[in-house]
Amino acid sequence: MADGIASIVTQMGFPSIDPLLGLLALVGLIVGAIVIVVIIRPLLDIFPYAYPNARVRARTGKILTEKQLTEIIESNDLTEVTNYLRGFPEYAKYIEKYPLEKALDTHLADNYETLTQIVPKEIKPIFKVLLQKWDIRNIKSIIAAKEAGLSTEETTNLIVPFGELKDLLDKLLDAKSITEIINGLEGTVYAHVLDDALPAYQKTGMVLPLEASLDKYFLENLLTAASNPSDESTRALHSYIGTQVDVANLSIILRAKAEGLKYDDIQPYIVSDGYQIREWKLKDLMEAETVGNVVSSLDGTEYATILNDALPEYTKTGSVAPLEAALDEKVRQNAKTLSVKIPFGIGPIVGFLNKKEKETRNLKVITRAKREIGFPNSKIKELLV
Repeated sequence: MADGIASIVTQMGFPSIDPLLGLLALVGLIVGAIVIVVIIRPLLDIFPYAYPNARVRARTGKILTEKQLTEIIESNDLTEVTNYLRGFPEYAKYIEKYPLEKALDTHLADNYETLTQIVPKEIKPIFKVLLQKWDIRNIKSIIAAKEAGLSTEETTNLIVPFGELKDLLDKLLDAKSITEIINGLEGTVYAHVLDDALPAYQKTGMVLPLEASLDKYFLENLLTAASNPSDESTRALHSYIGTQVDVANLSIILRAKAEGLKYDDIQPYIVSDGYQIREWKLKDLMEAETVGNVVSSLDGTEYATILNDALPEYTKTGSVAPLEAALDEKVRQNAKTLSVKIPFGIGPIVGFLNKKEKETRNLKVITRAKREIGFPNSKIKELLV
């Protein structure tokens, strides 16, 4: 038998059995290495998320339940709402310092900052860009307050004390005009962004060009930060951010069409490198004559159905709010799907942010409703998301 094996080995081109055994051992090592890589690689992708997801799940457990939200809705007035939220340590520390709405926004901003500190390094640049939303929000609040003629104290209550512009806020609050606000931002990237949009504001008398230019800058930065996905989590995050870009573009176009603006008025504020809605389709939408034409031009996209369902309410009221609400719900549903689809990667983080944004929005709706005497609780529930 040994002679037979030796003969087979010789016929295979090996002088003896030892080189064959060596080759088989090498092949075994290579196959083993491949199997290990196949098994280990997914674990390496999810390992960096283990700690942040544990932190996030702990915070998710503190999200208000439907029962708690109902109890807040049934409060008799704003004082009762405030006292109820004082029972939650994460809210209490801000409620003691700020008016209720500002406390809610500050708590949300704090969560964004915490996540930026703990997320894996692969997605940290994306979360650093997300923090810019508070600078942009503060600038937009100051601009809107200036247009509305609010006092410095009233404007201060709109400001969230987070972001890189904290040291400039007092100077911006003291500005007497939109131009002074832009001058006060000299030395920051936002001065250039707003300066480019200033002629359009002066021409139309609307703050939309200023707000849209800030939103465009933010979304372009966000897309750039997420532009090189390398694994399931980063690909999912890129998709989620891309949907937000599409929704932002559509919201701008819908608002602009409701105001009767044309292509040349809209185009400077659109993120041309959209996600599912590419540049050529955006051009068609910007050239549409009416809000209804914009919606009909979206046939064949995933946005068509949700906007068609909301179109009758727009036709009835003349407000694009129902259309924007439908788009916002699309983003929330995407986040919910992502949180379930990738439970050991980016999913819990996106899911938490989605729930926290939703909680903050609903609490602000309740807060504003409780300022009006006799506002029906049933109506409040209809306004929640």
